[in-house]
Amino acid sequence: MTAPHPRHRRALAIPAGLAVAASLAFLPGTPATAAPAAEAAPAAATDGTPLSYVVNVAPGHRPSATVRRAIAKAGGTIVTSYDRIGVIVVHSANPDFAKTVRTTRGVQSAGATRTAPLPSAATTDTDAPKVLSGEDLAAAKAAGQSAEGKDPLEPLQWDLPAIKADKAHEKSLGSKKVTVAVIDTGVDDTHPDLAPNFDRDASVNCVAGKPDTTDGAWRPSAAESPHGTHVAGEIAAAKNGVGMTGVAPGVKVAGIKVSNPDGFFYTEAVVCGFVWAAEHGVDVTNNSYYTDPWYFNCKNDPNQKALVEAVSRASRYAEKKGAVNVAAAGNENYDLTSDEITDPSSPNDTTPGDRVVDPSECLDIPTQLPGVVTVAATGAKGLKSSFSNYGRGIVDIAAPGGDSTAYQTPDAPATSGLILGTLPGGEWGYMAGTSMASPHVAGVAALIKSTHPHASPALVKALLYAQADATACTDPYDIDGDGKVDAVCEGPKNRNGFYGWGMADALDAVRR
Repeated sequence: MTAPHPRHRRALAIPAGLAVAASLAFLPGTPATAAPAAEAAPAAATDGTPLSYVVNVAPGHRPSATVRRAIAKAGGTIVTSYDRIGVIVVHSANPDFAKTVRTTRGVQSAGATRTAPLPSAATTDTDAPKVLSGEDLAAAKAAGQSAEGKDPLEPLQWDLPAIKADKAHEKSLGSKKVTVAVIDTGVDDTHPDLAPNFDRDASVNCVAGKPDTTDGAWRPSAAESPHGTHVAGEIAAAKNGVGMTGVAPGVKVAGIKVSNPDGFFYTEAVVCGFVWAAEHGVDVTNNSYYTDPWYFNCKNDPNQKALVEAVSRASRYAEKKGAVNVAAAGNENYDLTSDEITDPSSPNDTTPGDRVVDPSECLDIPTQLPGVVTVAATGAKGLKSSFSNYGRGIVDIAAPGGDSTAYQTPDAPATSGLILGTLPGGEWGYMAGTSMASPHVAGVAALIKSTHPHASPALVKALLYAQADATACTDPYDIDGDGKVDAVCEGPKNRNGFYGWGMADALDAVRR
């Protein structure tokens, strides 16, 4: 993607002229030992850019008096503290805040979560969904009248039969006792396809880095991205005769809003989101984004190392409390196992510039964190989507994320190679990206949890991978047909860089 990098990184713009649509989409370091702070430290400067920070300490207890004094002396104000995972959110206008606090006994790492001031500089999203017009809706409903038992727009959803979700629904729609949290841009729970399945108790606004439980705070404003609402519909749009059908139309879906009005997913918000999910009975989280402002967070940078550590602790806590964390692989056609990648988009909240990174040391978070299910995208013909990142040992599983019809055309009556989803204001529309692939897997994981209600996250993931339909490498992979190889797949049929363990299988999820 070109700068400014769309925040919801996992949904994507298909090449210009080939299709309209897109979406958003957007990664554990060794604790640093530190000397105790000097007793007579000079007064901190407070005339710099006000930024947000995470300070990581030993988990399990409130910050020690030593740490709290050091934060204050360095010009910091504690916003909130996630004591169970040892992550403190701090605001400070001292440009040396993180450097100073790192020298404090008990501080394991600390870093700025952004390069733009509070609030961040406004940016413009260039991606937008292709909204179904009234004519499109009428045609789809007319075409679907003969499809007994299907929602009116389901004939347009080629992605459901691609993972056998249509067959799965004949056996089970999923359990109302299972909740999938969409950690994203917010969810419009008033949408007629989402309202029947919405879990208000598990929904929240985490944008400021601490929970805002005001009624409706989880919804996107009219000026904000529809990404989270689209994702929610893919997972759990109700089978209610109104519009489309989700992969798991009988489970609950919650909205955990973590992107600010400018579309940035900052570390403190993401940490809040995972902790909230952990403590509110969420069974699956969907993460179709990367944590701004760095596409890849390098562990040899003390600021970025702290961000990796904070999000890693939060995602591990969510899994420990029972949640399966699912994330999108990204949309740049990167080989995440290559020796180096040129990242032109970071930091995306101020002035990005080209930098060469080693993806084994510089991580996309939460996508590359241990324990997270990493999802690659496929198109209507079952091939890796032209944009999807890949990499053997990184990609765990594949699912429909859409692609241009110039590359992969669906069978009739579907007309778009993109993925249909719900949009705010009671509308429906198409998007594409690994942002759209991830919720398909989150939906299948929810069906597995419905079938095996006492299964641990480890067991749910084991079943997810074991039940996937093994898919051999596409070799050669020349998606645009120009005679040049566009990506190289490595590995056997049941564990390769394009498809991981294979294509997600919703039918096996409900019958095994």
